[in-house]
Amino acid sequence: MDAIEKENPSLRGVLPKVYARGNLDPTSLGGLIDQVGNIALGDAKTRSADILGHVFEYFLGEFALAEGKKGGQFYTPRSVVQLLVEMLEPYNGRVFDPCCGSGGMFVHSEKFVAEHQGKVNDISIYGQESNQTTWRLAKMNLAIRSIDSSQVKWNNEGSFLNDAHKDLKADYVIANPPFNDSDWSGDLLRKDGRWKYGVPPTGNANYAWIQHFLYHLSPSGQTGFVLAKGALTSKSSGEGEIRKELVEARLVDCIVNLPPKLFLNTQIPACLWFLSRNKANGKYRNRIDEILFIDARNTGHLINRRTREFFKEDIEKIAQTYHNWRNPEGKYEDVKGFCNSASIERVRELGYVLTPGRYVGLPDEEDDFDFKERFTKLKAEFEEQLKEEAGLNTLIAENLKKVKLV
Repeated sequence: MDAIEKENPSLRGVLPKVYARGNLDPTSLGGLIDQVGNIALGDAKTRSADILGHVFEYFLGEFALAEGKKGGQFYTPRSVVQLLVEMLEPYNGRVFDPCCGSGGMFVHSEKFVAEHQGKVNDISIYGQESNQTTWRLAKMNLAIRSIDSSQVKWNNEGSFLNDAHKDLKADYVIANPPFNDSDWSGDLLRKDGRWKYGVPPTGNANYAWIQHFLYHLSPSGQTGFVLAKGALTSKSSGEGEIRKELVEARLVDCIVNLPPKLFLNTQIPACLWFLSRNKANGKYRNRIDEILFIDARNTGHLINRRTREFFKEDIEKIAQTYHNWRNPEGKYEDVKGFCNSASIERVRELGYVLTPGRYVGLPDEEDDFDFKERFTKLKAEFEEQLKEEAGLNTLIAENLKKVKLV
């Protein structure tokens, strides 16, 4: 670790030095070193960096899964990050994440550029993280891939109280902020200059994050971020008025309703917001009086009973819908139950509620619906769950018998 830090100034003071402690099992540690040491890296340095990067990302994902709720504090599921990046298309410019966790947004932004034959040096990254351990994970995650992390900052006060990039105007802001955060020091920031569209409530940081992202956007910048679904409809403590101002300022570009079970740390329904500072710019078509709504609740695949993922085809379907709507040459069409391009007037009629389901309607009924097949499948799933429940009840009863009351 000392040798790695000497060779990589960006990691100085970041790496752990605990590997000589007696509380680490030498057999497990030796096995891990052998496992990594035996990876067939090949001849190219770029290949070795890519493999080590995949290994690190895999460990992060597995660790986050094992940590459960705590895991969500430092890890955004890979498929959600991929969807955000594919929709925003950050080809060049400054990419900013003010709650960057372990740096997944940056990694996938660089991957996106590389995979689309762009120049990785055309983007520069800026970030901030309040948890020091998570910040260390981000620095290591980026160093393994030779990504410059000099502008990824840590302070324990966080982005609201101590903005590490006060003067930054980014081309892209990509983020997954904490959902419904009530402990964001809002009472100390009532007169902050970032609240251009309304003062956010002290008990919920959702609309503070939105305005923080907007504050850091360049005149033609775009932002894509994850937020609790309740922010689409909430009217408490002035949130409805702020949402109205955002819509009337022609900032809201697209809203995506996400399926359940995507996130490790919460069962709160989530959505994606895409905002643009200039919806009339020449890069895309003029869509200043429109908002695209996508209802992706029936998208994705369960990889186990608790976790859902977007597969490649799911990401392509959602991202292409947005691109076809946004691009001048795109061939976009509304699809009942999935997507709808709504006018600002329609959004006004619905009281500035931004839930996609209100706009996309219900899908057309499928003619080939097979009731017998569907019923048989659901019945089999239910019976399997009953067996599992019986096993769990037996296990609980056996454990209760072992409890000794003094």
